[in-house]
Amino acid sequence: MTAHTDTSGSVTTVYRVSGMSCGHCEGAVSGEISGIAGVTSVKAVASTGEVTVVSAAPLDEEAVRAAVDEAGFELAGRA
Repeated sequence: MTAHTDTSGSVTTVYRVSGMSCGHCEGAVSGEISGIAGVTSVKAVASTGEVTVVSAAPLDEEAVRAAVDEAGFELAGRA
């Protein structure tokens, strides 16, 4: 599991998402995860399958899973 809290109190978590293959995929996943309350930043990288999420507090993994599912991809867990 990769999650840490920085000095500003925000939490950074890296998730693995399967099925992303292009910039459009990255945008779809980022857009859905950005809609979760408390999320301040999302960076999806198709080439690695990693999505880095910065949030005000730890996120409910089921909420992240639902957002990734809505984008048409599968959450494989945390990196």
